[in-house]
Amino acid sequence: MLPLAYLRENPDLIKEGLTKRNFLQLDLIDQLLDADQNRRSLKVQLDETLSKSNQLAKEIGTLFKSGQTEKANALKAETTALKNEAKQLQEDLQNIEVGLLSLRTQIPNIPDESVPYGSSENDNEEVFNAGSIPDLGEEARPHWELASQYDLIDFDLGSKITGAGFPVYKDKGAKLQRALIQFFLDKNTAAGYTEYQVPHLVNEDSGFGTGQLPDKEGQMYHVQEDGLYLIPTAEVPLTNIFRNQLLEAKDLPICITGYTPCFRREAGSYGANVRGLNRLHQFDKVEIVRLEEPQHSRAALDGMVEHVKDILRALELPYRILKLCGGDLGFTAALTFDFEIYSAAQKKWLEISSVSTFNSFQSERLQLRYKDPKGKKHPVHTLNGSSLALPRVIAGLLENNQTPKGIHIPKALVPYTGFEVISP
Repeated sequence: MLPLAYLRENPDLIKEGLTKRNFLQLDLIDQLLDADQNRRSLKVQLDETLSKSNQLAKEIGTLFKSGQTEKANALKAETTALKNEAKQLQEDLQNIEVGLLSLRTQIPNIPDESVPYGSSENDNEEVFNAGSIPDLGEEARPHWELASQYDLIDFDLGSKITGAGFPVYKDKGAKLQRALIQFFLDKNTAAGYTEYQVPHLVNEDSGFGTGQLPDKEGQMYHVQEDGLYLIPTAEVPLTNIFRNQLLEAKDLPICITGYTPCFRREAGSYGANVRGLNRLHQFDKVEIVRLEEPQHSRAALDGMVEHVKDILRALELPYRILKLCGGDLGFTAALTFDFEIYSAAQKKWLEISSVSTFNSFQSERLQLRYKDPKGKKHPVHTLNGSSLALPRVIAGLLENNQTPKGIHIPKALVPYTGFEVISP
């Protein structure tokens, strides 16, 4: 969430930033400021009423001690009225604070100044590309056909067990999946990220803390009887490790990584673009998360981008990096770089990573702060990135490395897979 003080002091700047997002509900800012003004006025009234009540209570005590019982009893009636007034003011204040929180949760993050204007993914800005796109000719086969030919992934079996979007990996397909997970974790820990194993279900507070709730509630699997949600990404449990904490400046930066399965309902996703591994309800992903002092967060974001680039170089995959425009930016993000690999068989780009900074937007929801050496408290900046999401990486590896004799494995992965080629 945006801090209230920032909202009060910069309403025009915030509206300008939201316009870059094509966010049309700018009246929410005015509603929020009005509610905040009412809240502060009520707080003043409540404080004055409680102060007056306390003062009268002291006077009543003095009157009773001095034997002025009649005067004391007269004042007691006044204190009763003040207590009732204070109770009503407290209820009104609580209701306004609930409404104020609701308004704040509806307002997305303000885009970074460098975010380009645009309304959709077509307006995203390509900022980098690397690698050569292989020419596989007209005989190139998409990964779902290769997976069937080499008995690597069984989509029908997954549908039988659960439903569409839950594939079953088999034999060398399962080994390739496991190899990639270990390879990604090793790359991350070598770069200074501490590995965590975290729960795959989270409570509502955790979903709220990182911004999945209430914004993406319909996209999350909900275990209603227990009030728990299956995680859409490891970002949620990893970042919530630090919810409601006051850190020391010397503790920062905090760099962590973790592997988890991810669960997304992806309601309304149909068509050829979701075939095979292109879009799943359950998939595996390795995530990196950083907590930074504000003055270091942009350099940290650049470092995360370079880290993902290094992984993709090792996988020998052609890729590009897009800076997301305002209209394609996620609700909580201030700046996002998407990584896409090229599928030579499908002849299109496939997103395999998003690296984002949220500035203090998440930490405001998480109540996460750090204290500088002088004891002053500051918001922590949070960042996260996929390094990497596995399904489309596997799709790219199978499609781009196919030959008449089999599918070649990149050299960096061979120590993890134990084989150099997937052959019939």
